[in-house]
Formats: sequence, structure tokens, C-alpha cells
Amino acid sequence: MSIRVIVADDQAISRQGLRMILESEHDIEVVGEAVDGLDALGQVERRAPDVVLMDIRMPRMDGLEATRRLRGVEGVAVVVVTTFDLDEYVFEALRAGAVGFLVKDSAPERIIDAVRSVARGDALISPEVTRRLLDQFASSAPARAGDPALAALTPRERDVLLGIAAGRSNAEIAANLQLEESTVKSHVGRMLAKLDLNSRVQAVIFAYETGLVAPGRSDAPGDSDASGGNP
Repeated sequence: MSIRVIVADDQAISRQGLRMILESEHDIEVVGEAVDGLDALGQVERRAPDVVLMDIRMPRMDGLEATRRLRGVEGVAVVVVTTFDLDEYVFEALRAGAVGFLVKDSAPERIIDAVRSVARGDALISPEVTRRLLDQFASSAPARAGDPALAALTPRERDVLLGIAAGRSNAEIAANLQLEESTVKSHVGRMLAKLDLNSRVQAVIFAYETGLVAPGRSDAPGDSDASGGNP
């Protein structure tokens, strides 16, 4: 089955460009174009997409509010499409429930890979800007030090959270913790449920906000200054 995509952007040339890139692939179908956030909500209801590529600055309703409203819609992954000078809006969008972000001038192959990645349930965090984004804005986010939700995690779930915060994939976390990848995936699911988070991206932000990870350094198990928990 094709991956169903809605493109939300107030600039027609941007929508058309993304449509051309995505529809060059046999497994991706652009089922709708939205000119603002309010239009995007209506398109989602009518078209039942798998992925929404969401611009931030749009009239009537911006991408941030539309992303918040789509957070509870099962089966719909929102990817924010932005420019480097909108980092603070991206951070808010990720907190609102977006599963990742793309830079508007990303290579076509990256856009295609991003859609496929989020459609299969993976978060998308562009390596070029993620560390800068989190270092700059997580340190100024509302403090949640000592969040009681952390106490609900097992030592291994905490290790997995640290691995995610370090930008590692499930396969990389599994190698560092000497676990099966399927076991790590199970830990990720339980950890997200306990913390009431809906994506790996939100888990990264949670780790920064609670002080589990400090901007500019990684404490993931397998690093020189960290030790792992028990299975």
C-alpha cells in the first residue's frame, strides 16, 4: 500500500515542489494539499493520511496549533518543514507532538526517506541541526527537575531513554546494552507509555527538561562517563 501524504504550506510553489518529489516514488501518494493549519485539519479528516508535512508560518492557523490538534489522531505522523531561522518554533512543534522535522532545502532523497521513516513509526531527527536545537532551547525550557515520572522507569528503561537522548537508533542502543533489538523496542514502548509521551523526539526533550541529560553532553550507557543499569 502507498504511504498517504498531505502537504501543508501556504506557498503553492513549496507544495508543488514537495508533491513532485514525493510522487516520483511508487510507494508514496500525495492525497491532499493544505494552504494553512485549519485546512490541514480538514484534509486529515477527509483524506486519512499517514504523514503530514507541516509548514509552521501559515495564515488562519499556524503549523504549531495544527500539530497540537493532530497529536491525538491515531496513525497520523506530523513532520515539521522549516528553515534554520525558525528553530524555536521547531522545538515547540516537537513538544506539541511532531515526530520530527525537515529543513526546506533538504535533498529530495532525504525528504523521501523521511516520509518512509515516519510512516513506519520511526522518529526523524535531522543530525545537522538536532544537537544545536536541543542545546540551545532545552536549557531554557521549563524546569522539570526531579519529575516523579522518572521513578517509574526501570534501570533498563532509563538506559534506553539515555540512548535515545544521545541520538542512537534501536540497533545502536541494543549493541551498547548487549540486548536484542526487539527487546530494546519493547523497552522503548513501555518507557514512552510510562512517561505519557508519543514519540522518541518527545523522549529526547523530556530527558533534557528533567536534567537527565545536560545540553552539550551525553550520559548514555556505553559512553565513558556512564554506567548501564540492570536488565
